Amino acid sequence: MITLGIEGTAHTLGVGIVDAEGRVLANVLDMYRPPEGGIHPREAANHHAQVAPMLLKKAWEEAGMGPKDIDLVSFSQGPGLGPCLRTAATVARSLALKLEVPIMGVNHCIAHLEIGTVSTGCQDPVLLYASGGNTQVIAHSNGRYRIFGETLDIGIGNMFDKLGRELGLGYYSGPAIEKLAAKGEELLDLPYSVKGMDVSFSGMMTAALALHSQGKRLEDICYSLQENCFSMLAEVTERAMAHIGKEEVLLGGGVVQNKRLRRMIQEMAEERGAEMFVPEPRLCVDNGAMIAWTGCVMHQAGIRMDISDTKVNQRFRTDEVDIIWK
Repeated sequence: MITLGIEGTAHTLGVGIVDAEGRVLANVLDMYRPPEGGIHPREAANHHAQVAPMLLKKAWEEAGMGPKDIDLVSFSQGPGLGPCLRTAATVARSLALKLEVPIMGVNHCIAHLEIGTVSTGCQDPVLLYASGGNTQVIAHSNGRYRIFGETLDIGIGNMFDKLGRELGLGYYSGPAIEKLAAKGEELLDLPYSVKGMDVSFSGMMTAALALHSQGKRLEDICYSLQENCFSMLAEVTERAMAHIGKEEVLLGGGVVQNKRLRRMIQEMAEERGAEMFVPEPRLCVDNGAMIAWTGCVMHQAGIRMDISDTKVNQRFRTDEVDIIWK
């Protein structure tokens, strides 16, 4: 069975093709980069519509096959930005109807977990999912992927990007912050906002801007920001692992490419006698292969959808999906 997946929740349109064993046959993407400021959903959606034909062609070429080889089309049904989700869904519906193959709507957050599991070989992990729009600690329990902790305001990646714009670091600021943090020397006082199993980042961004206005070194601000944020994520992830007795931790989302975050989670896992798993970089970021694989898993488990079932859901919760394939 060959599945084509279309990812379009935010700034990235991705097209991936996988087989029934989870082998990635193609995984191409194109990221919308605004000339200034942050993402405007309608402009990002227009970008997705423009690049979709090119990405489909590239995916088929990379996989060494054509449209007639596709047995299933899946797409990111949510959560995400409404115009972007609708554009990806429209492409998927059109393709499924034209090819006369089934269609499957996929929860974006669950897709990160499923592609991470099949690509790394872990069995039953706690997922630390850290990206632009999402920050969650997820694990399977009692028939669903449960959220054991999450951000109460903005995703960690969004916080980095908003702060980076204010500090003149440009948009998609995570790599710039990581580079500056590596030169930091002084640990500055920033809020450590862990509330039960949840985290909060907006107050930390405000405090970091205040330190900048006081003339603190940018390197020290970035260093302190990373140490605080990543310590918070390590704490709630470890607490979730202890609570439900898991011995594997899986990383997913664009932010987990940060080397300092990986080291902190690795140290936490080793101290617990647990093991950390990280997919290759192209499978950490938003991508079509993860959507394709999750759609394939759902279809193999007997789940079916009609076109009428493919309405997008901007607030599609991870724990809304019955995980009948576990």
